[in-house]
Amino acid sequence: MPEPGGYGRRWRPVIALALAAAALVGCSGDDSGVPTLVWYTNPDNGGQATLAAECTEASDGAYRIETQILPNEADAQREQLVRRLAAGDSSVDLMSLDPPFVAEFANAGYLMAITDPEDVSTLTDGVLEGPLETAYWDDELVATPFWANTQLLWYRQSVAEAAGVDPAADDFTWDVMIDAAEDQDKDIGVQGRRYEGYMVWINALITSAGGTIIEDAAAGDEAVPSMASEAGNEAADVVRRLGRSSAAAGDLSTAGEEEARSVFQGDRGSFMVNWAYVYAAAQGEVESGALDQSVVDDIAWARYPRITGDQPSAPPLGGINLAVGEFTKYPDEALDAVRCITSAENNAQYMVESGNPAARDAAYDDPAVQEAFPMADLIRDSINEAAPRPITPYYGDVSTSVQRNWHPAESVQAPETPEETDAYMAEVLQGERLL
Repeated sequence: MPEPGGYGRRWRPVIALALAAAALVGCSGDDSGVPTLVWYTNPDNGGQATLAAECTEASDGAYRIETQILPNEADAQREQLVRRLAAGDSSVDLMSLDPPFVAEFANAGYLMAITDPEDVSTLTDGVLEGPLETAYWDDELVATPFWANTQLLWYRQSVAEAAGVDPAADDFTWDVMIDAAEDQDKDIGVQGRRYEGYMVWINALITSAGGTIIEDAAAGDEAVPSMASEAGNEAADVVRRLGRSSAAAGDLSTAGEEEARSVFQGDRGSFMVNWAYVYAAAQGEVESGALDQSVVDDIAWARYPRITGDQPSAPPLGGINLAVGEFTKYPDEALDAVRCITSAENNAQYMVESGNPAARDAAYDDPAVQEAFPMADLIRDSINEAAPRPITPYYGDVSTSVQRNWHPAESVQAPETPEETDAYMAEVLQGERLL
């Protein structure tokens, strides 16, 4: 996370960034007079570039789409876009935007609102509920869910059977999982490094317990931190227990998605919470000879673990939304490109080719998707019922406040940690403390 200030008001917009970006402002178009739409994309395996070419062809000469790849890290992606948009850069026609940034960008006036009822209907019909919630700000559609993501519980069948547990059962909780891993002297893979993946874990625990990190998040600096609650205490108990458990991986405090996957696929692997990409990644390692087929054959999946047996979990939500820059010279063409890129057909194609789950319901019924993802229906259900991280223009302040107070996992304690986080976050939001 950037320091100081996270992604909050102290970064939006900054005169120094605007001056630095002024030289970057460019013109969209080519010598033939055909508008060129510049689409800033997050790194992938080339799937977005493929869609850009296909939608260029589908436009029948109305426009062409050129892609520019953003940095790998989400905070660096945000910073590059802010530099350009703070300067009113008209070449930011389309952008692949991490959902937590949507509120901040929209609140700053960087995103073109989609107000025509027909356009709103076209871009939202059939979109799963989880990602759709992240596409609005101030009751206006300001982005279109492109692809979505969620975390599943991945488990080694041999370990679950030896421990006598069923991870797909309604009463399978974090406590049951930790008990099972301890009983079998195995490790659990989670994202425990102090970064956004850690915030994802904490948010999922609190929302699964029926709570929220912050109330009335849309109120910005007037929002009320709400981690000091029964849900916050239950989440803290899980984090502390795993952090101090023999089932905690040795690298828990520095583990991201790939470190958790490495533990899970190793000799001490048992259970793991992680994004949908991990199944295809494991298959790819079998093909390259880096992983034995027996490991993949032992992998199974279930819904994200519960906090308590009587309440379904609220799985994490990730993905990418597609937004139109407020300063584009070609709003009509850009909106047409969004329709093409985010169609159900292209959602399904992108899911198969990139491994990133679709945002539209219908894509999961595509035979190619069902073949590539045996757990496609579970992914769809999890995304539809997922809980987003707080939707606030000060998301970075909120996230960094949580990460600082809840790390490392073994230091967390209820009720002290939730209470201290609320006080810390309130001071940050009110401008009384710098991150």
